[in-house]
Amino acid sequence: MFDIRLVRSEPERVREAMARRRAKIDLDAVFEVDGRRRAAIFEMEQLRAAQNRASEEIAVKKRAKEDASAAIEALRAVKTQIAELEEQVRVADEQLQDFLLTMPNCPDASVPDGADDSENRVERVWGEIPKFDFTPREHVELVEALGIVDFERAAKIAGARFTIMKGAGALLERALISFMLDIHTREHGYTEVFPPLMVNSDSMRGTGQLPKFAADLFKVQDTDYWLIPTAEVPVTNIHRDEILDGGSLPIMYTAYTPCFRSEAGSYGKDTRGMIRQHQFNKVEMVKFTRPEDSWDELEKLTHNAEVILQRLGLPYRVVTLCTGDLGFSSAKTYDLEVWLPGQNAYREISSCSNFLDFQARRANIRFRRDKKPEHVHTINGSGLAVGRTAVAILENGQRADGTVVIPEALRPYMGGLDVIRPV
Repeated sequence: MFDIRLVRSEPERVREAMARRRAKIDLDAVFEVDGRRRAAIFEMEQLRAAQNRASEEIAVKKRAKEDASAAIEALRAVKTQIAELEEQVRVADEQLQDFLLTMPNCPDASVPDGADDSENRVERVWGEIPKFDFTPREHVELVEALGIVDFERAAKIAGARFTIMKGAGALLERALISFMLDIHTREHGYTEVFPPLMVNSDSMRGTGQLPKFAADLFKVQDTDYWLIPTAEVPVTNIHRDEILDGGSLPIMYTAYTPCFRSEAGSYGKDTRGMIRQHQFNKVEMVKFTRPEDSWDELEKLTHNAEVILQRLGLPYRVVTLCTGDLGFSSAKTYDLEVWLPGQNAYREISSCSNFLDFQARRANIRFRRDKKPEHVHTINGSGLAVGRTAVAILENGQRADGTVVIPEALRPYMGGLDVIRPV
């Protein structure tokens, strides 16, 4: 959430940041509400001082057995004025909170300006794009030919954008989850957690999903429960309303969870196959850091995600998202995009973001290094999206005879299986 002190002290910087993001924020309305609130607070403080003086005057008159009725009546009028001002402050507080909750984070100076993903900046490329002596197939054709996914029965059970993984397909999904978690916990130093898959509205607000993205979420009817769109939500909220020991930072968690998204804004993109689902599996990484360490920790977290792709031998590139493609809560994001031969394109498989203190302000997560508590910085990234990793393995490992070669590093998690063959 935006720090109102930044809006007050550096309004032009905030205007420039919102303009870079193409965000339509009425800052004049924010200033008007904030000014009205501060004026009401100032007047209220003056009246409370007058109230205290009047109370003392009444006490003096009563001790002197003098008539205090006029002073008492004046005190009642002051109390009425204070109550009216308290209500004005309450309303202004709500209005100001609503404004601040819908203002996106300021993009870091290193984020390139741009309108959409076509203006993202490629930072580095890893691996060689495989060459085939046949036309590579997309994963939808591959999984149906292999008999490892059932789209039709999933649609019967739940509807469009759901899948049933079976046989070697289910094994591949499970193997990838274990493979990713083992690397992050045993080699990268993350603590594994398995959080709730439903959260309350406070948790959704804490990470920035509410109020702006309610249409993209699944809500449980007649409750305050929401299905999580990513493990970022429950894991970040582990420390909501807490003051952490500065000496314990960075705190690093990793979590596997199913994720649930309505994809309300996808407008028919990737409706076939496993790229954009209502339910999908993901391994997430979350860090709580000191402010001065957060940029280094973002680079480390991004590298942690890259290691998974490198171990699996999957070609990928790292791009910095431009201002027009940047997520609502993020100050800077690196996307990892894996090569998919069937689509002849790179596709996103992980987003690694530094939110600075934006989420920590919303969720009230602080740490203490001396006396006064400070807000932590939060960082997260996918390590990785499991279904998309499976898609990348299938498309990059396909052979002319319809079989798929399993990456060597994953074979121990597949019970030694090295090739998936048609059932």
